[in-house]
Amino acid sequence: MRFDPFSKTFFNDPYELYGQLRDHEPVHHNPELGFYALSRFDDVLEAAMDTKVFSSAWGVTVRPMSPERIAAMPMIIMMDPPKQTRHRRLVSKAFTPKRIAAMEDVVRDLTLEYLNPLLEAGGGDFVRDFAGCVPVEAISLLLGVPKADRQWLRDAVNDSLTVEEGTGNPTATGIAASKKKMGYFFSLVAERRTKPQEDLISALVAAEVKSDTGEIEKLTDKEIVGFCSLLQAAGSETATKLMGALLVLLHRHPDALQDLRADPLGIPGAVEEALRYWPPSQIQGRTTTEEITLHGVTMPKESRVLLLTGAACRDGRQFPEPDRFDIKRQFPIQLSFGHGAHKCIGASLARLETRIAFELLFASTKEISIDESRAERVQMSNVAGYSSIPMTVVS
Repeated sequence: MRFDPFSKTFFNDPYELYGQLRDHEPVHHNPELGFYALSRFDDVLEAAMDTKVFSSAWGVTVRPMSPERIAAMPMIIMMDPPKQTRHRRLVSKAFTPKRIAAMEDVVRDLTLEYLNPLLEAGGGDFVRDFAGCVPVEAISLLLGVPKADRQWLRDAVNDSLTVEEGTGNPTATGIAASKKKMGYFFSLVAERRTKPQEDLISALVAAEVKSDTGEIEKLTDKEIVGFCSLLQAAGSETATKLMGALLVLLHRHPDALQDLRADPLGIPGAVEEALRYWPPSQIQGRTTTEEITLHGVTMPKESRVLLLTGAACRDGRQFPEPDRFDIKRQFPIQLSFGHGAHKCIGASLARLETRIAFELLFASTKEISIDESRAERVQMSNVAGYSSIPMTVVS
């Protein structure tokens, strides 16, 4: 059995292989690509919680990142406590639940802005014309990115996440896009330090907390840029892929679609089930800080370990009938946004965007259909889902 997270087979449909891994090799070793992979729910959850043994300090992609690259752009997802704790405390001073809740009307307006042209045309591409636009607009508005810069910034995010098939290496276009994106955010941060506005970047610049010694701590420019870049990528791409997943799943399960049309209050439950069934982030990388043995397999110190969230969320040991899409399913732990220290700080915004998208989509249409045979999937680092879904609607 061989698990290759860089293959097109993985990006298209890894679930049969996930089942084999859970049942026969819960700690899978791929010596060629140099990693171990955990696929059972309890193991993935425990590793996500144990930051002392399963470290994020070498990055969270499939391959570890170099110390030079990490130092050049510190991101909260590539830190362990106590460094991560300090960073999250500072970020949380600006990225507050109140600020996210205040986005409801903004997201609703943005959703209508992109939905109405689809309704008038009788359809279009759900991802390219709608789901790929609303989240990046919302995040950009939250950060304070001028409207004229939002589309190229989304293109830069897409390019920076795209990897080469078979190797998982970033493309030359992606590397250039990352540099351009970082330079842009540095200029915005510098501008906000002299001319603050009512946006998240200004709030991050102003954020401060007291250290254990009583000293006032603030975020550096690098730390702010790292968070902005992370939020722009994870915040927009996660919601985009979640919306696409839910649309395709409802297309495959028309009874569920009709249930939600009849009772839109069920949409949040459908969002949670789509997250479980097809997590936008299938893999999180970790590195062991000491030797550890699990299920009879010993992982040496400094081993690369992949937490297969996509596999864990279909584990029958945790979920009854795990391969059944059930919008009324109840489960206590949502692993798709991470858990413990690295639980996604922007999860509530992605949920809000997806809920509003489908509320308005159902309220504005009598029929929705997609051409799944022409749908296209992405091949990205840490992100799985659709890049294109042709759709027709009847208003």
